[in-house]
Amino acid sequence: MPQTVLNQILNQLQVLEPSELQQLSQVIQGYLQDNKVSTKQAAFHQALVGSGLVRQIKNPKFERRAREPLILVQDQHISQTIIEERR
Repeated sequence: MPQTVLNQILNQLQVLEPSELQQLSQVIQGYLQDNKVSTKQAAFHQALVGSGLVRQIKNPKFERRAREPLILVQDQHISQTIIEERR
């Protein structure tokens, strides 16, 4: 971060209310914690690869699945409705 941007942020801190400073502190702590966790995780992954336990670390892809349409059940048991829907 360039020094001028940091100085601008520090100057703006002087006009914040105590509650705003508290919120800012919580956000900063969250960023620091996330960075600490990701650094530890990267070191762990590197140790696994270095020891030969794994060849590579794969990052899972999180894809949303399409939801199945809900079945309306009326006047019969749900098991019977499922059997009829599968026909």
